[in-house]
Amino acid sequence: DVFEQPHHVGHKKIEFHITTDIPAVLQNNSEKQKNDLYAVAEEINNTGFGRIFPAPSSNDKMETEEEEDEIPSEFISRRDLEKNRLSREEMEKYSVFKNYEPGDPNCRIYVKNLAKQVQEKDLKFIFGRYVDFQSEVERNMFDIRLMKEGRMKGQAFIGLPNEKAAAKALKEANGYVLYEKPMVVQFARSARPKQDTNEGKRKK
Repeated sequence: DVFEQPHHVGHKKIEFHITTDIPAVLQNNSEKQKNDLYAVAEEINNTGFGRIFPAPSSNDKMETEEEEDEIPSEFISRRDLEKNRLSREEMEKYSVFKNYEPGDPNCRIYVKNLAKQVQEKDLKFIFGRYVDFQSEVERNMFDIRLMKEGRMKGQAFIGLPNEKAAAKALKEANGYVLYEKPMVVQFARSARPKQDTNEGKRKK
């Protein structure tokens, strides 16, 4: 009996702190108290203190809405992408789309046939719509390398958060006319050409 006394006192204390951090309290307590606490937590949720918990689901809703074209205005809308994209028949008229192969899916895409005046911000405007900028991980994975000189001029490599985003970007942006030139979008080749490594070995 003596040992149960402090338990009740502790339980009351827990009720005071429960609104701030229910999960931590649940993790730290014994099995017996867990059930009581779940009940308390539910009561608190019902009385309206638990608004923190539904937040993630509303976030999900926002994300799905964004897919429905609620993309922030700093990025291109799906409508504009579709409006300025060549149809399959029109693509066939351009030599750059001859023998077009999307390549093996991965999270990096390769863009060529870019006009001279294209800048990184133009590519960010188009491909930024496939990145969740609220997520630090996705932000860090988004990477644009635009080549402005030498043989690679008019080409860019864009790193996206995942294969799904890259596939969507390829599907929606391939053939998009930017500064009067249609972009050719493919999956980047992930590995360096094998010939180089063989040549290196031969030289040794």
